[in-house]
Amino acid sequence: MASQILIRVDKELKQKFQRLSKLENKSVNEKIKELMDQYVQEHDMESALRRLWSEIGSSLKKKGYKAKDVERIIREVRSER
Repeated sequence: MASQILIRVDKELKQKFQRLSKLENKSVNEKIKELMDQYVQEHDMESALRRLWSEIGSSLKKKGYKAKDVERIIREVRSER
């Protein structure tokens, strides 16, 4: 179900936004929804990456690795190339 958001913006900003939206053949509503979707997707990716790093960290801890081991392991892997 759709929901409404009421925002107040400067009159000049609103007019410029309306003009730019029309150039893309989109309504102000469509353009704002598009921008909101894009914003949420970008920020959800950040959350996903944080969760991934957290899972990797937890997995390494369970295997007994410590922070001090990371640099040594990176050197070992790079030297194998």
